[in-house]
This record gives sequence, structure tokens and C-alpha cells, in this order.
Amino acid sequence: MSTPQAPLRWYGDGYPSVDPAGINQVLSRVEEPCFIVSTAQGAGAVAGGAAAPGGDGPGVLAAAPALPPQRLGSAGFRAAHGVRQSYMAGAMAGGIASADLVIALARQGFLASFGAAGLLPETIGKALARFAAEIPGLPYAVNLIHSPSEDRLEREAVELFLRDGVRCVEASAFMGLTPHLIRYRLAGLRQDPSGRVVAENRVIAKVSRAETAERFMRPAPAALVDTLLRDGLVTAEQARLAHLLPLADDITVEADSGGHTDRRPLPALFPVILRVRDQIQREHRYATPIRVGAAGGLGTPTAVAAAFAMGAAYVVTGSVNQSCLESGTSPAARELLAQADVTDCAMAPAADMFEMGVELQVLRRGSMFAMRAQQLYRLYQAYDGIEALPAEERARLESQIFRRPLEDVWQECVRYFTRRDPEQLARAADSPKRRMALVFRWYLGMASRWAVTGEADRSADYQIWCGPAMGSFNAWVSGSYLKTPENRTVADVAHHLMRGAAFHTRIAQLATAGVTLPSAAADYRPVPLELPALTEAV
Repeated sequence: MSTPQAPLRWYGDGYPSVDPAGINQVLSRVEEPCFIVSTAQGAGAVAGGAAAPGGDGPGVLAAAPALPPQRLGSAGFRAAHGVRQSYMAGAMAGGIASADLVIALARQGFLASFGAAGLLPETIGKALARFAAEIPGLPYAVNLIHSPSEDRLEREAVELFLRDGVRCVEASAFMGLTPHLIRYRLAGLRQDPSGRVVAENRVIAKVSRAETAERFMRPAPAALVDTLLRDGLVTAEQARLAHLLPLADDITVEADSGGHTDRRPLPALFPVILRVRDQIQREHRYATPIRVGAAGGLGTPTAVAAAFAMGAAYVVTGSVNQSCLESGTSPAARELLAQADVTDCAMAPAADMFEMGVELQVLRRGSMFAMRAQQLYRLYQAYDGIEALPAEERARLESQIFRRPLEDVWQECVRYFTRRDPEQLARAADSPKRRMALVFRWYLGMASRWAVTGEADRSADYQIWCGPAMGSFNAWVSGSYLKTPENRTVADVAHHLMRGAAFHTRIAQLATAGVTLPSAAADYRPVPLELPALTEAV
């Protein structure tokens, strides 16, 4: 097989067609091998076995093997989670990654994480009941988020997961390890008849820093394991096995994403985490090496293909799923997301880590939330409590942001935390600063709720978690059936991102053989799909 040394003169879809779009159609048949051929008319493309050399047929200049999307990423990831493709829809808190979203993707052979963060146990329980009834035997994950100020919710979530047999959690926002997370992991440890250690409870840890990744890549700390054993929360056998495997099976490297993010570029961050994984694997020699996936900024097939090219075992999407019909947000929020550009994001204080100054990334287009939330944090830093606010500042807050007296907001906080987490009120009893934080967090929390419910009177305050991948996705689907939110389903988006990634991977393979394709031929465009549903895990 020869490699072309001069620019090719293209004439269309192999022979005899002269339609340039035909080349694109051939390259899109990713389940078949593709050949770049030379004929008297110029260069073209054919799929399957039509370009077999010999006789008077065309000369083969380059070839790319069949690459169905099911081959992208790690076969180990697919086997461990019982999915068809190395793709995951990450959790979006407050049920935005809804039960409908999880069910729709599970039926298409994808893994999705239910957005349990911020939800009460009874609400999470209802979603788990739906999974048991509607997708029995199919894979799913549930989000376990670390919230330093609400330890009770993390503990109750783990108790619920263990009671209902949740076999996979996506751990996010963990800056350190907690006994609740370790209890979940260890509660699923056992040895099979051959003596192999089996972890029934799988952990996918979403991280954005090497030091956090390392904590999840090592076995559970002995001190915490001993404490759990002493408290009767794990068995002696589980404690004995704890040092034989890492805390997490999979590490998701989260780059510039919506919600909690350090906004690190994926090409800079991913290789660092991969090196940490390799170093720890040499040290511990785990029977099954930890898989490393990629998240953040993955809104187009080219971005997904690039993640796999860097060595990602799997990819995780977020923002793009929020604009789909199955997401747990409002049509108004989905419409704003569908209009977003890559520059339409801003950082704002996070409700769950407000006092620590932690920020998250939100949609700026159509909302004043980011600006108003930043104002609240500046006031929190400058004053010791609500009573210390200047009269004119308090009046402005009550009229423009809260739209009610701050004392009324505090009373609502009291009612809310009495039901949800009374410890919050106990810590605020003698601390005006703490009471101020809870009042300001009321606005941050309600801003998310207003976006989810589509509160029309509060559209200027919508808090919509969003990263630049949303704008990238919108640019890609412009002119296609996926441009409007009414046509966006999470399964269609997942299939097109993965199929498009296979397409662009083949383009890259041909490029290494010296083939430069016409730009019109090298652009994957989504068209409607017919998707048969799964009835059992792979």
C-alpha cells in the first residue's frame, strides 16, 4: 500500500459518483473499512471490500479499518459497568440528571448518574424505585456529593444506597475522604471461590486535582477503616480486604465544566492524572488497574475523539445533557442553554460551599445570577452578620434580590433546616455570621430551583450550571435537527457524539497516511436515528 506524496485531486464518492458529500457518507459508515482510492478521474473513497486491489480496479492509496463507536475507549469499562459504549452522562445536582435521563440512557447501553445531590432521601428513594421497576438489570449510577456543611445528608444517602442495593456511585466534589464514602466501598467487598477480591460497590470518582485523584487511587486509609470496624459499620472481613484494592474503580478527570470546576484545560490536566495512576499502579500492582476517564468541554465529536486519543478509558458529558428533553430542568432553562455560546459562562459562589468561597460555573446569558451571587459573597466577607449591614445595603437586597424582608428569609431557613438538617441551625444559634451565610445561601439555592421549575417572574435569577461545551455543542448542531431543544434527547446526543468521535478518529488515521480530505467531507453531521432499546445489561 502506498502513501500519497502530493495533494489529492478529489472527485467524489469513489466511482462513478461526482457528489463531494458522497465521500462524507462513505467515511460515516464506521462499521466498515474505508479505502482512499486513485482512479483516472482523481481520488475518491469507498467502503467495505469494494476497493480490493488487483485487476483494472482503482489503486488503494490509504485505508482505515472499521471503527464502530463500541470500540472506542476501554473494554474493561464496558465490561465492569455492563454497557455498550464507553460513555457516561455525569450527574447534575437537584435531579437535573433526572430519573428519566438515567432510564433513557440505560435502555441504549450507556451509563448515566442520577443527580441525587441536594435531594432529600425520600426523593432519592423514589428514583431508585423507578430504576428497579423500569430498568431491572440495566446499569446506572447515583451521585454522592461531598458537602462539608451537611454531613447528615451524605451519611443518609450512603445508608439509602446500601439498603436499596445501589451498586455504583459517582463521587463528586470530594476534597478529602469521608467515612461515609469508605463505608459504601467496603460494604461491597468479598472474596470469590478462587480467592479474588470482588468489589460489589463500584466508585467512579470525579476529580480535578492530582492530590485528590491520588487519595481515590490508593486503598482506604487504615485509620478510617479501623474506625468503621470499631463502630460496627463494616465487617472484619471487609476491613481485612480493604488494603487490596483502590477506593475507586474509575477516576473521571474533570476539566472546564459546568458546576463545580477548577477550569483546568483537559489536555493539560489529563496526562498529569494518568501519570499519577501509572505510578500508583506500579506501587500497588492492582489486579485490575484503575481506569481514567475524561470530562469537561466534551460537546462535539472532535472533542470526544481527542479525549480518547489522549488515552481516556471513557468520556463523561454534562452540560449538553441538561439541554435535552429528559433533563430535570424547565423548558425555559433548556431554551437558554440552546442559545449559549462558548463565552456565555461565568463563575459564581456555590451554595453548598459558600462560606469556603468555592465557586461553580454557570450560564451568564439571560441571567443576572452570577453578578448577584458575587455581590452576596462580597457582603459576607465584609460584614459580621445581617444586623451589621448598612441600612441602604439591606434595603437594596430586600427589594432587588430577595424581594422580601431578610427576617422572613431567615424564618424560612429555620423551617427548611429543621426538617432537613437541624445541626445547621445549632451551629448558627450563636453566630450572626453563620446566620448571614444561611440567608445568602437561601438565594443561591432558590435560584437553582427557579430555573428547574421555570419560575417566569425569576428568570433573571436563574442559576443554570453550564460549561463552554454547551456553546460548542450548539455551534456543531446548528443547521441540524438537534438545533432546537424539542428535538434533543440524551440518547441521540450520546450516539451522535460517539459515532462522530469514531468518524473523526478515522479522519485522523487517514491523515497519518498523508490523506488531506476536503473540508466538506470531514465534518460529521447528526441525522435522526432509530434506536432499539436494551432489555438487559451487556
